[in-house]
Amino acid sequence: MKKSIPIIALLLITNSCFMFYDKYDTLFLNGLVFDGETISEQPLDVGIKDGKIIAIGDLEGQTAAHTIMLNGTEIISPGFIDVHAHIERIMRMPGAESFIRQGVTTVLGGPDGRGPSPMGEYLDSLETYELGINTAWLVGHNTIRRKVMGTENRAPTSDEMEAMKDLVKEAMDNGAYGISTGLKYVPGSFSTIEEVIELSKVAAAKGGIYTSHLREEGLGLLEGVKEAITIGREANIPIVLTHHKAIGKPMWGASVKTLAMVDSARSLGIDVMMDQYPYTASSTGLSVLIPTWAMAGGQDEFKKRVNDPATRKRIHSEIMFNIENDRGGADLDVVQFANVSWKPDLNGKTLKDWALEKGLKPTFSNGADLVIEGQLNGGAQCIFHAIGEEDVQRIMQHPLAMVASDGGLVEPGRGHPHPRSYGTFPRVLGYYVREKGIISLELALRKMTSLPAERLGFKDRGWIKEGMNADITVFRPESIREVGTFEDPHHYPTGISMVLVNGKITYQDDLGELQFGGKVLRKGGE
Repeated sequence: MKKSIPIIALLLITNSCFMFYDKYDTLFLNGLVFDGETISEQPLDVGIKDGKIIAIGDLEGQTAAHTIMLNGTEIISPGFIDVHAHIERIMRMPGAESFIRQGVTTVLGGPDGRGPSPMGEYLDSLETYELGINTAWLVGHNTIRRKVMGTENRAPTSDEMEAMKDLVKEAMDNGAYGISTGLKYVPGSFSTIEEVIELSKVAAAKGGIYTSHLREEGLGLLEGVKEAITIGREANIPIVLTHHKAIGKPMWGASVKTLAMVDSARSLGIDVMMDQYPYTASSTGLSVLIPTWAMAGGQDEFKKRVNDPATRKRIHSEIMFNIENDRGGADLDVVQFANVSWKPDLNGKTLKDWALEKGLKPTFSNGADLVIEGQLNGGAQCIFHAIGEEDVQRIMQHPLAMVASDGGLVEPGRGHPHPRSYGTFPRVLGYYVREKGIISLELALRKMTSLPAERLGFKDRGWIKEGMNADITVFRPESIREVGTFEDPHHYPTGISMVLVNGKITYQDDLGELQFGGKVLRKGGE
């Protein structure tokens, strides 16, 4: 006969087992919870287990592997979602520290028409890496056009159009969240609106979105916004006017009209939104000052054109116009070098500095000559101080303008990057919310969390709710701030206490990265 175990002994055994069992992996006590819409009036506790948020409320006395006691004023927020991120180097920098230390837990890669193709092959490869952040992806119009047509300045043949559609479909079938265009850049600049509509229809059929680097953000800004809205309407696809701004002094104030266009389109049932970085300077290649027709066929063709005196004269004239009226900001001091491989001592200096170094007067004509010289040397990444502060604030106040960095993966001491790569999200919370009072803390956080989550169709991240993935950023609202500047960009922000990605503590104050918790997200399978 089997011997029976006394009930009292069974209870002792059971209780002793539970003594060694933590109910939570991580437990936050005494924090103000921003759930994606509002901030709690009184401190709450948040319990996390197996990468999920499983409890919110009064959890004092509960056990956890990691218990973090907050001070009653620190905010527990959903991890920030960056819907315009340049993470092309993610396989070389998988920790993505410059994003994590801003509080970003998820990024949307592949903007400006640069998304990878074929998508399936790329994401399969990326899934073999340990990642610090979650990554979602867009397929890039420029990428697929270049694969099919090179950099030719013409319309596609019917066969080429079908080939591009197939590449969009392949990307969407493998988890892309939509399609991005960079209509300011070669070869996207050579496409017609009809081409973009047809490709966007393929993405729309799979539930994707359309993000547009407008064809023009300076003198042609209004036409660029109109084109993007038309593409969204005709393709029946949700639109994001990405890094929305008004470039060049002649266009300062134009955001009054562009925001009215957005509101008008929405009143007609067209689903259009924006994202924005909180700076009065953009960053892109020096070639943005060169007319795109001059870049058709690539660098070798550009060299041939500038070696022809008549063609060079035309190119020179159009560059002068762009310096005076567009992204050049009407002053050679506006163009600041960020990454110059062929002359690193220019990093951080301006086009005016280079002219003076060469013994030239800082005229638009001499500036145009230097732009040509720089492009012939291989081009450069530059910062363009040509955005009006009033437009930045006006766009930020619009309820459908998400916060996005347009930043890249950077590391201290390398090049002279735009400070947005280190400080976009803390800058909004510290400068525009706390110091300037341009928008409320709750609205700013919504623009960083639940609003982009809704745009991307996330169901399991972007909110602090039970059952959600534990992507969490804890920060001190009284001290969070950007530290890097345009003169000295290589500084991480302050005020971020802790970052969790899928429940793993990925960053804690100044202790650096602790764990990699990121995942490759695929639409339909996130």
